Amino acid sequence: MNTYPEHKLVQKCLLQIEEKLGWGTSAQWHNDVFIELSDTIQQNTQVLLSPTTLKRVWGKVNYTSAPSISTLNTLSQFAGYANWRDFKNEAEAKKPSWIHHKVASNFGVIITSAAIMTVVFISFYSMVGSGNVIAEEDLSRIEFSSRPVTEGLPNSVVFDFDLKNIESDSIYIQQFWDVTKTVKISTAQQQATGIYYFPGYFRAKLLVEGKIIKEHDLFIKSNGWVGTIDYDPVPKYFSEQEVINNKLSFPNTALNEIASNEKPIVSSFHFVKDFGTISADNFSLSTSVKNTYAEKWAVCQAVRIVVLGTQGAMVIPFSIPGCVSDINLMLNDTYVRGKEHDLSMFGVDFSDPRNIEIDVKQKQVTVLVDNTEVYRGNYQKSVGDLVGFRYRFLGAGEVGHLKITGPSNNTVYMDEGFGNN
Repeated sequence: MNTYPEHKLVQKCLLQIEEKLGWGTSAQWHNDVFIELSDTIQQNTQVLLSPTTLKRVWGKVNYTSAPSISTLNTLSQFAGYANWRDFKNEAEAKKPSWIHHKVASNFGVIITSAAIMTVVFISFYSMVGSGNVIAEEDLSRIEFSSRPVTEGLPNSVVFDFDLKNIESDSIYIQQFWDVTKTVKISTAQQQATGIYYFPGYFRAKLLVEGKIIKEHDLFIKSNGWVGTIDYDPVPKYFSEQEVINNKLSFPNTALNEIASNEKPIVSSFHFVKDFGTISADNFSLSTSVKNTYAEKWAVCQAVRIVVLGTQGAMVIPFSIPGCVSDINLMLNDTYVRGKEHDLSMFGVDFSDPRNIEIDVKQKQVTVLVDNTEVYRGNYQKSVGDLVGFRYRFLGAGEVGHLKITGPSNNTVYMDEGFGNN
């Protein structure tokens, strides 16, 4: 039971966030919702609040301490306020009380005093900030780099850093976009290690007090095709030899294992390599996809084709028509939620193989299914150079072919028939 003094005010703030999100009552939120919320808050505020922190604030974890002021400031900003103080002032201003009359009768004095206090506060804040303020000259001295220890998967990475006298008890390394994959470090350390279970081109971030201080790129290659059953936290791996047999598919033992799961499980195929300077903003992808398990929890036949770049990614989602409310489209900096937009054009039955084309020209994306255009949209931020692809299935699926060409289709970068050319 939460008993800290401002608990009721915090609950009001959380309720406003729930109304803003429109994700339904938080009583029904599960772990994945808090992971998505953490990512959404970071995108909007540039501050990381881990899913664990959010679950504590929402009362999903037994924790009686009050949230930190930095957490409250971030939640208030996400709710649409300048900071926690702004939210409190607004909330308390809605309470009718005797002080309202006092304020009205002394408005001039209050305004003058407030102006003086504002100047004092700004001056003070500029000196002490909201905790640990890191000067620009200190930032330039901070070192942050990394190096994989091997090839293949999983792969541990050694992070080397020198914090140059930074004082904080909230220092983390965020390994990539997933804000749950963090490593807590102390000011006494100069090294830390993290583990990567999936291949990709990642942006490792050094965070102090929730702010990104330093970041750099980290390339984990797949060394050919890799199949995974995406157990959490450690996936089960299948080598290229196990998943290629005239198509990209899982062996029967894996399909039986997936079908026997009582809870939803995702399986994936990954291909990540250095393609050179091929722009992920100008290329064409042609592939065929089929669903091979659509029972129980996999009835929606959810499929995601992921295009990976050095500066971002695209996620093209599909499901049967009746489940499109649960899918989300991502074109790097453009995110379209099925709960908020009509994505019925991505409603596809994959019981039989379907031909999918993704054509990207100057950041305009066109998606075709069996030669029929189903979507056309744009994004602004470059995805960078092409580094790989993923196929993700709720349940299991197979890929018949994959062909990557340049924007004019004259240059073939990849033509994979999986032994059935």
